Amino acid sequence: MHRHSSLACILLAAALAIAGCGDDGEGNGPVVLGAIYNLTGAQSSLDIPSSRGAQLAVDEVNGSGGVLGRRVELALENGETDTNVIATKTADLLSRYPSMPGLIGLSDTDQVLAAAPVAAASDRLFLTSGATSPELPAQVPEWLFLACFGDNVQAAAGAEWAYGKRSARTVSILYSTASSYTVLLQGYFRTRFEQLGGQIVSVQTYTPEDLSEDTIRGVEPADLIYLAAQPDDALAAVQLLRAAGVTTPILGGDGFDSGDLWSAHPEIGDVFFTTHAYLGADSQDPRVIAFRDAYEKAYPGSTPDAFAALGYDTARLLVSAIDRAGSEDADAVRTALAGTQDFAGVTGTISYASGSHIPLKSVTILEIADGVRHFVEQLVPAEVPSP
Repeated sequence: MHRHSSLACILLAAALAIAGCGDDGEGNGPVVLGAIYNLTGAQSSLDIPSSRGAQLAVDEVNGSGGVLGRRVELALENGETDTNVIATKTADLLSRYPSMPGLIGLSDTDQVLAAAPVAAASDRLFLTSGATSPELPAQVPEWLFLACFGDNVQAAAGAEWAYGKRSARTVSILYSTASSYTVLLQGYFRTRFEQLGGQIVSVQTYTPEDLSEDTIRGVEPADLIYLAAQPDDALAAVQLLRAAGVTTPILGGDGFDSGDLWSAHPEIGDVFFTTHAYLGADSQDPRVIAFRDAYEKAYPGSTPDAFAALGYDTARLLVSAIDRAGSEDADAVRTALAGTQDFAGVTGTISYASGSHIPLKSVTILEIADGVRHFVEQLVPAEVPSP
């Protein structure tokens, strides 16, 4: 069981209340960061590492003296991969912590759209660590920010890499219609690949429930297969393609970057995906090295992935905004966050351009071979489709 489960958080909140250390709404208790992560359900493979990264960041901040001269508390709730539960628990956090400036979390667009409007209705920030739809800030104006790149950025990077570095001129697309993430991702990829002069020879859709050999038969031969999938069906789709004799390279998005999804399948190769950072033990990046060491010490037996690093960066980014605002006031924190420039994150240097709530960040391309992630390239796309 995850050590930061919602039960543990309830017990912690009760203990703090008994001790008189809870949030009294007057700035005398800890600075509280709300957090919604799916610790159970289909999104848990992304959100458990993210929640651990966020908790690690808070622990480090407290070890360095906290913020505003006070301790930081991560009030973590389990969204259970259920949009109704997420909306309810977001409202509950806002009620329990009236001085809380904002919330962080979640790695899926549809999940964020259950939480962020609730926060916005109370004039509170929602900073998503891993939901990558570039449409989100317009869907929840003013109060919603991304700590990650947008899907149009990672899709454009994938298309430019496939066309330029892999010399792919034809692509067949296979994507799930079950989520906004996969629908948007494949659309942005198609737009950029065709802009480059490439040809989409087939587009095949599926839902996780009907993914089968019949689905795969609709995928036409091409130089490359673009697979837009969630973590819970990415492996199954790849296995079906390979079982059908499709040896073509497969390219996906950050939904492929999920825990130990591939480690038990060393037979799978020629699979690539775009993601937020490379966290391998052979990385020479000092930020990555320090983060890996701290994460593995905090969570023995666990190896951090890009979503763990996103959770870490997101919590630190919000604490930085609170520090620069000099206050817990949500509007002041929002202004400080929007003005972020050159924030040194594990997943890249984060800056927000004027008027944008999506950071300018690079995209990392990794390869799966022998059940292991391998670094391929890091790039910023030359052109990005509009949201």
